[in-house]
Amino acid sequence: MEGTPAKSASRSDRRRVVIATSIGNALEWFDYTVFGFFAVIMAKQFFPAQSETASLLLAFGTFGVTFFMRPVGAIIMGSFADRYGRKTALTFTIFLMMVGTAIIAFAPAYESIGILAPLLVVLARLIQGFSVGGEFGSATAFLAEQDPDWIGFYSSWQATSQALTGVLATGFGAILSSALSPEQMEAGGWRIPFVFGLLIGPVAYYIRLRVNESYEFQAIETSRTPLLDVLTEAKGRFLVALGVVVLGTAGVYIMIFMPTYAMRQLGLDATGAFAANLISGVVQIALIPIVGALSDKYGRLPIASGAAIAIMIGIYPSFAWLSGTPTITTLIVVQVGFGAVFAGYAGLVPALLSELFPTRIRATGTSTSYSIGVALFGAFAPFITEWLIASSGNKTAPSFYLMAAALISLASLVAARRFGIR
Repeated sequence: MEGTPAKSASRSDRRRVVIATSIGNALEWFDYTVFGFFAVIMAKQFFPAQSETASLLLAFGTFGVTFFMRPVGAIIMGSFADRYGRKTALTFTIFLMMVGTAIIAFAPAYESIGILAPLLVVLARLIQGFSVGGEFGSATAFLAEQDPDWIGFYSSWQATSQALTGVLATGFGAILSSALSPEQMEAGGWRIPFVFGLLIGPVAYYIRLRVNESYEFQAIETSRTPLLDVLTEAKGRFLVALGVVVLGTAGVYIMIFMPTYAMRQLGLDATGAFAANLISGVVQIALIPIVGALSDKYGRLPIASGAAIAIMIGIYPSFAWLSGTPTITTLIVVQVGFGAVFAGYAGLVPALLSELFPTRIRATGTSTSYSIGVALFGAFAPFITEWLIASSGNKTAPSFYLMAAALISLASLVAARRFGIR
């Protein structure tokens, strides 16, 4: 035990933290992931190549390479959050995200400035990668420390805000693809969601002014070397956390890939493909806080393990059915079903990671394990699945990736028991 906080946050303070942090997270992840949703257009604008597949792979490669900045951001900003506070670290990561998004929103296309165009996009994505890497630990610790009796519920808003990101991004995709012609989208319509993402700036300002630091953090003696403490005192916990993250991150980035999969592999129209993702995201937003609250009552591991087993068993038949019956209805059923089961897993990851690490190294431990897990298993998920499909001709390839991820995470959930996780 690290001691009892001097006092508990009031209900109004907790509500303010949840709202401000969730909106900030949603906009931050929106700025980061919308690139993946518009990969086909971004490929043409910034990565022209001899074939459409090569161009798209370059775009997905740029999407993936930025994940290697996430561990850097996690180490630096996670340590900063453990030494100087969650609120300050979260505000700074949001500001960085706004800078990266602004570069993409206003970057000239390849036909205007040549090789400088993709270089600008890569620079922006590196900044965004650093930002998101630092954001996860700061926001998760901030939410988890609001009420010790409801860690699952409050920390679940981290995952809920990521689901809200999917709704925002796919909502833009569905609206823009139906309202604008392909020529209008390529002429500048694709910039609209990135300009919208700049709203993250006012959220950061609000967090800075109106949200209080968690009392749990204020009550502890901070570590002077949080990363060293994680790697020496908590290395077993770190490895378990890394394994837990695998399924969560693989599932998220397969969902980001789904609109592209539906359009390119199934021949479905863009509006329907984005609508399916949108509906799945709404289902997750509704279910994740409920799952978080249930985990406070019944435990994290039974719910998370059940969800992981369901994904491992059910994902291949789902993709086989989808590829054999490629309709919008089938796509919606598959994505809604996956989204509902995935909520049972993703909604518990922030709480589980928070409980693995003590308060003084919580932001560093959660952000670093999460970012390395994402870099290893999420960074090139769209790239790998696109390549597997293209090289093998097997349209069920994404399911194999998810089955392997579920197996790894199940083993990690079993190992989490030794650290007192229930």
